Amino acid sequence: MVEVEDPVIEARDLVRIYRSSSGIIRKRYKETLAVDHISFSVGRGELFGILGPNGAGKTTTIKMLTTLLIPTSGKATILGYDVQHDAMEVRKRIGLVLGGERGLYYRVSGRQNLRYFADLYGVPLHDRERRIQEVLDMVGLSEKADVKVENYSRGMKQKLHIAKGIVHDPEVIFLDEPTIGLDPQASRDIRRMTQELIGMGKTILLTTHYMLEADELCGRIAVINGGKLLALDTPTGLKSLVKDTSVIEVEGFGITDLEMDRVRGLDGVRAVSSTTNGSKQVMRVQVCDAGEMLTPVTRSLECRVLDVHVKEPTLEDAYLWLVEGHA
Repeated sequence: MVEVEDPVIEARDLVRIYRSSSGIIRKRYKETLAVDHISFSVGRGELFGILGPNGAGKTTTIKMLTTLLIPTSGKATILGYDVQHDAMEVRKRIGLVLGGERGLYYRVSGRQNLRYFADLYGVPLHDRERRIQEVLDMVGLSEKADVKVENYSRGMKQKLHIAKGIVHDPEVIFLDEPTIGLDPQASRDIRRMTQELIGMGKTILLTTHYMLEADELCGRIAVINGGKLLALDTPTGLKSLVKDTSVIEVEGFGITDLEMDRVRGLDGVRAVSSTTNGSKQVMRVQVCDAGEMLTPVTRSLECRVLDVHVKEPTLEDAYLWLVEGHA
């Protein structure tokens, strides 16, 4: 593990195993290894990202660091406090923002939600209203502060989640998929707020599976998959992993899994991914030599091809190269 100066978050060999059982007469037990000996540290004032696909172990890691789950083994500290033995001290000093719709009271206003959570977090009564107004201004909800949350849009609810997570002015903030399911404008607002918090000297751990978000915000990124830490570096450092790679980008209609597998099986292809852009599909093919591979790739496709480009690799390409087993 690379040591950082003045570490605020430290994880050492964290392991989390989920145990479940099924059956009544003949019990069957199952163990699932969600986090597998992950170690990293985060410096004071750093915005540190954890990047990985769904089910990679991102949320489980955050839950262990924020005292919501007890590690099966390993150790983690926040500001020097052990997450198991000093849980109450850790909770006083952290803020947790989870993506999604849960965790708010819909039948009262945003301001009333923040009053409740300010009291829960122990914000002094004489300071409570000032602090609530500060965070409402910061997240852009001042004009809607007295509207019931049930009338908020999804983006407004996520902004209220952030206000709730920082109302007690924590030193360390955990953001778990804060822009998931949001429209581009709301996502941009959340990224702006995140950068403002870093500017205020906060330490932030962000989990996401959005590559552009991680590239834009994070000083360092840990890539995890299957509960394992695959790589930890700056966005530039991660991109250097695929510096000798070119990307053939194919736009088309009806690209099938069979066609993608056919492309994936070509000699000289390092990784293949596909996204949907409106009614079109965009397939990205990482290759060693774009000039040599352009014809074999296009000949492997039976779909209607609209356009083909050769591009430089991005953080997404480095990520795909890692999670597809090349680390």
